[in-house]
Amino acid sequence: MLKTNNQHIILPAFIKSAEVEATHQAGSKNKFTRPKFDLLQPLRKRLDNLQIHNRDFAHFIAKLIPSQCPFERDVMLFGRKIAHIPPMCKLNPLYDEFVGLRFRALCYLVDKCGEDIQSYC
Repeated sequence: MLKTNNQHIILPAFIKSAEVEATHQAGSKNKFTRPKFDLLQPLRKRLDNLQIHNRDFAHFIAKLIPSQCPFERDVMLFGRKIAHIPPMCKLNPLYDEFVGLRFRALCYLVDKCGEDIQSYC
């Protein structure tokens, strides 16, 4: 509450009306947006729910999915860097799921099998 020239101004009344108006405007915008449909969602769920219970399968996953993006490069000419090719793996829509699967495979090898995973890093 502010006091100015013997008049009391109650701020919560103004703030609350502004919040109501903002939510009303946001609600009207959402009315015209289309619901998003992700075609890859079933595949994402399947990769996330994939459990690793086999040592050979864990080794296969750890070898198949690289630890770093193999496409990232520095282009050198006469010992000087003239260009940098950024990692393209982030453009893969299933990148996070593959990284998570590789992580679960490595955790299985360490926790359940007691193996050293230095060769996969």
